[in-house]
Amino acid sequence: MTFSRRQFISAGLGTTALIALAACSSSESSGGSGNPSSGGTLRVGALGQPSKIERDPHQTLSNDSDFLITSLVYDALTVPGENPNVAPRLASEWTQLEDLRKWKFTLAEGATFHDGTPVTSEDAVWSLRRLREIAGETKVPVASVEDIVPDGPSAVVITTAAPNRELPLLLRLMTFVVKKDTTDFTTPVGTGPFKLESYRDGNARLVRNENWHGGTPLLEAIEVTRFDSTTAMANAVIAQQIDLASNVGAVAGRTADGRDNLTVVRRPNDVVIPIVMRTSDGPFADPRVREALRLAVDRDAMVKQVTSGYGTVANDVLGTGDPTYDWSLKQRSRDIEKAKQLLREAGFDTGRTYTLFTKEEAAGEVDSAKLFATQARDIGVTIDVVTQDANAFYDETWLKAPLYTANWGTNDSVIFFASKVMYSGTKWNESGFRDPEFDAAYLEALAAPDDDTYAKASRTLQEIEYARGGYLVWGMADGVDVASSKVQGLPQLGGYGRVQLEKTWLSS
Repeated sequence: MTFSRRQFISAGLGTTALIALAACSSSESSGGSGNPSSGGTLRVGALGQPSKIERDPHQTLSNDSDFLITSLVYDALTVPGENPNVAPRLASEWTQLEDLRKWKFTLAEGATFHDGTPVTSEDAVWSLRRLREIAGETKVPVASVEDIVPDGPSAVVITTAAPNRELPLLLRLMTFVVKKDTTDFTTPVGTGPFKLESYRDGNARLVRNENWHGGTPLLEAIEVTRFDSTTAMANAVIAQQIDLASNVGAVAGRTADGRDNLTVVRRPNDVVIPIVMRTSDGPFADPRVREALRLAVDRDAMVKQVTSGYGTVANDVLGTGDPTYDWSLKQRSRDIEKAKQLLREAGFDTGRTYTLFTKEEAAGEVDSAKLFATQARDIGVTIDVVTQDANAFYDETWLKAPLYTANWGTNDSVIFFASKVMYSGTKWNESGFRDPEFDAAYLEALAAPDDDTYAKASRTLQEIEYARGGYLVWGMADGVDVASSKVQGLPQLGGYGRVQLEKTWLSS
């Protein structure tokens, strides 16, 4: 299978690596009034905690502000697209070789670093190997760094441990390429559409890269301001102190709706804020207890109160944006009596108080935890909600605690979430889920020789997650941006597709 900028070859599923013309697929954007014009500075607000500021593109980028800056300065091999959902960036094309464990990624012709030096396969190999060493198989699914090798001056071959038809999707916005041997990122030299001009405490000014291989951006500059809270960011865009409040949440969207000088951009079913229940040990290891907690939830009330109605009810499976999503699974609804019965059968101790850890990271995350705790009282479960600093949460709670909230700012595929947070071999197994049948279906999906086999394996993954997984997925929240009405061409893509601002422009 070969995919390039010049071809549109359908391989069937939306989760398969498909490429169209980069000009139309790499960043689906909102329409603008009039012809796009060049120039101007876009002032963007993005969430970020000072304790989580990170400038190394290969480390975990917890702050939206850091991810935005990084994505504009550096290019990943592949990025999100609309249809197809994998689009070219630094890689102009990719091919699955005769050995189905091997993929060849060809670098974009004319791609250069900001200092004018050409990007080579050695740069890409060094970057991918460094990312694999830092982040493990979660971001680069190979057994060893030796499985990433150059193929001539402008191509890279990646060999996965088993056949993996989804590798281009799994690398989207993960594989930022830097100059070989770079370890100091205080003055970054990237290949992206914007260059860093200045940086201070998570705030940055970037100027356009006139020589970007993807075409010269329309904006002259982008200024990124880090905000600690969505409230502060919403106030700033309403007061016209910034032009775009990125991922600011439903409350801000409701406030801005109808104002002549503001535009509300909604990305349907974009953000998931699940409750994670540890499956390997502890009070929620019994699947009957996890089922009881799922049945305790009033999902309609959660969506109405937490997302202000900017969302939809979900059914305990991650990946509702997947074309293979199984809508035939029976939608769970609240059933207090059955939940109580399951707790009795499991011998669950309702005399204890259980801690639900959360953090002020995604809009509505703390509110969702508090509302869930209130609803759980109706089945006799007492939950104490503890809000942690994000830094403490990721150091002390994430991947460890019996019960906590998570958030994923992307409505991605079933296989994406399986690879990142559920497969037993992943570094980020959020619920301690180790299920041989699930692992087998995951590997079968990656090695599927045809679309029907892939879809069947995907449905098996969903059935297992629905029946005995560690996630309570009560709903999907819309992603909400609020922008000045002069901002045109904003990305409409869900999740981190919102950082692709190279086609955005300002009207007069």
